[in-house]
Amino acid sequence: MSILAFVEIAEGAVKKSSIEAVGYAAQIAKQKNTSTTAIVLGEISAAELENLGSVGADKVLHTADSRLNDGIIQAYTSVLAQAVEKEKAEVLVLAKSSLGDAVAARLAARLKASLASNVVDLPDFSNGFVVKRSIYTGKAFAYTELKGDKKIIAIKKNAFNPTETDKKASIENFSPVLNDSDFNVTIKETVKASGDILLPEADIVVSGGRGLKGPENWGIIEDLAKALGAATACSKPVSDLDWRPHHEHVGQTGIKISPNLYIAVGISGAIQHLAGVNSSRVIVAINKDADAPFFKAADYGIVGDAFDIVPRLTKAVKGS
Repeated sequence: MSILAFVEIAEGAVKKSSIEAVGYAAQIAKQKNTSTTAIVLGEISAAELENLGSVGADKVLHTADSRLNDGIIQAYTSVLAQAVEKEKAEVLVLAKSSLGDAVAARLAARLKASLASNVVDLPDFSNGFVVKRSIYTGKAFAYTELKGDKKIIAIKKNAFNPTETDKKASIENFSPVLNDSDFNVTIKETVKASGDILLPEADIVVSGGRGLKGPENWGIIEDLAKALGAATACSKPVSDLDWRPHHEHVGQTGIKISPNLYIAVGISGAIQHLAGVNSSRVIVAINKDADAPFFKAADYGIVGDAFDIVPRLTKAVKGS
């Protein structure tokens, strides 16, 4: 028996959230005195697969079928179900994401497994198998016991920080049986938001709100983002006013992000906005209103005029 971790890839690289999932699975395996197996679908280099060993994978099952490059949910579910059977895995760990959510739900139904999503801590084995989950957009926690023989855990992004080593994982080619019915959905087109760094994958995000007063002032946001190697984002009112494109809107009704660093400039911090960014590892708020709600949620806050603070911060980042 091993603990299985489903790894998502994008443009030939392992996603950061999946690295966290492998590290989480490895910690469960350590407690259970067993091994950790990662399962990767689609075309990717051997070096990327071997590097999963650095966060705890002992072995990587790789299904290199090019038809799996597009993330067809039915096919992914079929492959994972067969991987669970092959490894006799009682626990499958994956990252909570749009793809992960869809696959986890179908897999739980197929395997008759217990499913917990938005998990933020390692399981407690002292009285069954209990996981801590983030609920109400991060405002509360729930403790959920998983009673099924098989368990699927979808971890919240940035909830777990794996320890890295120099270890390399072994790679095993995995050839599951895939039928035409697994590919009865055809993805005709995938349209991605433009930009040097895409929001869902960004480690650093610089975001602006109505405090910037107009689209003509967005240069200070872009300059800071460029200096930091960050993606840019905005609040809902800004996208509603067409100051910025709607694909940059982060919040409850926009894109939900989980960067290592989120810098909010001129954003008051309404609960709807916080719901989309509260998975960020570190939040910095810059606002001239000392009573802005964002300061209660931020790890660091700067009270001052954005038009003074942000250029100075950009200059400091550039070291000039």
